[in-house]
Amino acid sequence: MDNGALKAALDTLDKDRAAARERLFELLRIPSISTDPAFAQNCRDAAAWLVADLRGLGFAAEAHATQGHPIVLATDHDSDGPHVLFYGHYDVQPVDPIELWETDPFQPTLIEREDGTSFVRARGSSDDKGQVMTFLEACRAWKAASGRLPCKVTVLIEGEEESGGASLPPFLEEHASLLGSAEVALVCDTGMWDRHTPAITTMLRGNVTEEVTVHGADRDLHSGFYGGAAANPITILARALARLHDAQGRVQIPGFYDGVPDMPQSVLSQWASLGFQAESFLGEIGLREPAGEKAHSCLEQTWSRPTAEVNGIWGGYTGAGFKTVIPAEAHAKISFRLVGDQDPAQIRDSFRSFMAEHIPPDCRITFKSHGAGGAISMPFDAPIYQKAQQALTEEWSKEAAFIGCGGSIPVVGQFKKMLGLDSLLIGFGLEDDRLHSPNEKYDVASSEKGARAWARILEALAR
Repeated sequence: MDNGALKAALDTLDKDRAAARERLFELLRIPSISTDPAFAQNCRDAAAWLVADLRGLGFAAEAHATQGHPIVLATDHDSDGPHVLFYGHYDVQPVDPIELWETDPFQPTLIEREDGTSFVRARGSSDDKGQVMTFLEACRAWKAASGRLPCKVTVLIEGEEESGGASLPPFLEEHASLLGSAEVALVCDTGMWDRHTPAITTMLRGNVTEEVTVHGADRDLHSGFYGGAAANPITILARALARLHDAQGRVQIPGFYDGVPDMPQSVLSQWASLGFQAESFLGEIGLREPAGEKAHSCLEQTWSRPTAEVNGIWGGYTGAGFKTVIPAEAHAKISFRLVGDQDPAQIRDSFRSFMAEHIPPDCRITFKSHGAGGAISMPFDAPIYQKAQQALTEEWSKEAAFIGCGGSIPVVGQFKKMLGLDSLLIGFGLEDDRLHSPNEKYDVASSEKGARAWARILEALAR
């Protein structure tokens, strides 16, 4: 790849900033709230806007109807480079509570800070319209500078990421021959480590979610008549849940750590160099001490270690005043975050067996599954990841970090399972972007340097 072509593309991006911002503002003005049927036409409008913009770039683009909102699919394969699949979403979260917004959520506003930096405030500015447009602007610059893209590019932009994404799996299955021919998926729906350090997310935890009910007597009991003699389901459930962890924070379910990898020392050393302080991280939420496995750092606990958490527990009378009863039932919701090769089905079965062992004979326990999925780990030592890291490092003049993510991104698992694709999770959001909250924003530097970074990454992947 001619480095002169990359320089021309970067120069084009710098010269076109005002027009790029106006294009972003046009998309942000469309209230494409996917979860509310009242905004269905707006979702169609957002898809149509993207199709028109992509066609203007020379892509063959179409908005495909689904059972829900349209999915935009576009291709430009006029290149000798590798085939990459770019993924994003055009739908946004509701804006409630509207009274907490400082400006109209669908009238994007440029805000200048005292330090000379600026940001765009609008719903979808960071999640995910602003992120999507960084990639489209990089493609626009390459087309203007050299007439074609460095790579064969397929663009997939869905409209239901914020409302369950039910239409995406059947769409992936239907178009698997095209989408699965890509060498890697580029997912721009994540963030940087900090505003000066770009990042590639290489680990996503899986999950298992369970609801438990302990059944005791056939009705609620008067605690004066039956207290001390009758089994109390709340007490029984609480005792069983308390046994999930030992004093060192390790989960006590048999076989729980099967498939949990030890992180390479090189990765742990890089994480240590990030300057993360557990005291500051927890201090922001009024806590001080990491509560997980004592043998692992706070970053390890949230990125690369599995967890067991009680998310809710209830039973008996919880209304105003007091009612002295022994409840007939007690309930809890428990979730597990998984890493490495932990088997979700095995974790679920082992958990159920563990809980059943702690229930007395005259009580019974029932379970309800709320879903499960395995963890995803990317081969960050593969050439594609190394090339992307170098491209990000060149743009920010600071080494890009390989980081983990404590949560789950379903589309990444779907790409892996259904298409056999690994994903490059590269985004330019910041911790203070207020995703899903009032006054969502996206830094202008995230937008401008993000587009330049994608231009570099496309060139690096083609090299």
